[in-house]
Amino acid sequence: MNLVADRKGNISEEDSLQDRFLEKMYGNAVGRALLKPLVSPLFSRIGGAFLDSGLSRFLVNRFLYTYTINMREYRPRHYKSFNDFFTRRLAKGARKVDWTPEVLVSPCDGRLSVCEISDGCTFRVKHTSYTVESLLKDRKLAAEYAGGHVWVFRLSVDDYHRYIYADGGNIMKYMKIFGVLHTVNPAANERFPIYKENTREYCILESDNFGTMIQMEVGALMVGRIVNHPRGSVVRRGMEKGRFAFGGSSVILITRRGAVQPDADILENTRKGIETKVRLGERVGSA
Repeated sequence: MNLVADRKGNISEEDSLQDRFLEKMYGNAVGRALLKPLVSPLFSRIGGAFLDSGLSRFLVNRFLYTYTINMREYRPRHYKSFNDFFTRRLAKGARKVDWTPEVLVSPCDGRLSVCEISDGCTFRVKHTSYTVESLLKDRKLAAEYAGGHVWVFRLSVDDYHRYIYADGGNIMKYMKIFGVLHTVNPAANERFPIYKENTREYCILESDNFGTMIQMEVGALMVGRIVNHPRGSVVRRGMEKGRFAFGGSSVILITRRGAVQPDADILENTRKGIETKVRLGERVGSA
């Protein structure tokens, strides 16, 4: 069971059939053994090929029946496949990006936790410890973020699965790290260090307002494809960075010491083990 708060302070429990299934599978040795082939990139490619095909269209109505999704927020169109539906675009005006220069905005819809990076470059997501080096696979780069923050935006299957640049600036480097594809559901994080095992991509951004920061996308179960759009070296805040195919997934920001102060409600919720539900473009911190 996972606790989630909205920005008004209302706390709710998320306990869907999917959550209960994943807790049961990841919670015992037999379940984890059965899941092992399912987290492989090969399985994701096979599943992705089916979800890209017209044969998967019947799943759209079933998905809409299972999850409460306001389709008035999305552009009306005929979907050719389930993944075509899953990566649907928002209607104009459905999200508003905060353009205040000193405000850091959420790059996506999702459930946010903000973790402080120790001087030894470690941080905790729920009850699992990580090092920034294991996340980035770069010791020298990781050391630059000691004392900063890791912002973990966890997307659920019913969230909007496109994401934007959290700030404008100059792209200094792109990096792709291959791995497995565990779900990013908290049930998996309790058992596996998913953010250092899963396939992920990141860019180093010399941002307009927050110094050098990192924006990372993490693949998850049935998300073998992180589709980042080709860009030049200069990007704008609010520009679409890419999209995820089917499944839950995560976007991670890493900011340097003193660059951004997370909003108080988000920090307090994280300390209590509660995720904060945020929407693409809204304020989550300030310089």
